[in-house]
Amino acid sequence: MRDTIEILGVQIDRISAAYALKKAEQMARQPGVSVIFTPNPEIVMAAYRDPEFKEILNSADMCTPDGIGVVYAAKMLGTPVPERVAGFDLTCGLLESLRKTGEGVFLFGAKPGVAEIATDNLRETYPGINICGVQHGYFSDDENDDIVEKINSSGAKLLLVCLGAPKQEKWIAENRDKLTDVNLCMGVGGALDVFAGVAKRAPDIFIKLNLEWFYRFCKNPSRLGRFAALPKFMLTVSKSKKQRG
Repeated sequence: MRDTIEILGVQIDRISAAYALKKAEQMARQPGVSVIFTPNPEIVMAAYRDPEFKEILNSADMCTPDGIGVVYAAKMLGTPVPERVAGFDLTCGLLESLRKTGEGVFLFGAKPGVAEIATDNLRETYPGINICGVQHGYFSDDENDDIVEKINSSGAKLLLVCLGAPKQEKWIAENRDKLTDVNLCMGVGGALDVFAGVAKRAPDIFIKLNLEWFYRFCKNPSRLGRFAALPKFMLTVSKSKKQRG
């Protein structure tokens, strides 16, 4: 039975990184399409404003507390989570596990050509990994059924959907019942760009100090509007706590 807390209407699992990986491994190896989402403060705020998106997040089999802001919000509400569980780290742990047992992985998202570069890099990083299909994220509605068929015919058990939020979560929700062979779908944003070397993750020291967001801001100050969402998120959580009494 899931142990979850509610942050602005979104159910977040109270889990450790180790437990999240163990559950993801189970999902990737058992029949039936399971879904993992990785909400950060920006995603939770988007769901707060969009009831349909909130319902989609809450339909997942696991929602990890991705983003230190989510961890702080949980603590503010008196329902702390064990730790931050970043979607990228969870993905890496899962790929390391699956490379040993051979389950197929399908990479879906990013600009044309990026998934192919990511595939080459992942095969170096995780020897034996079975990347059995790729598809870029620039497609029309008319192409959607063909993409689903491509995924189904690939034999993939893990589908990494990297279309950015909320597009990736909505795509998974709309197509979940059409995926006949996939065991686990994960929405993991810009992971393919990082795997391909198009984008860089923060150095370990920033991650350990929970300052990954600050590193991204320093590298790209034009994202100021997105980073301004964090204090607004915390303020909204604070107001919701007062309303709860």
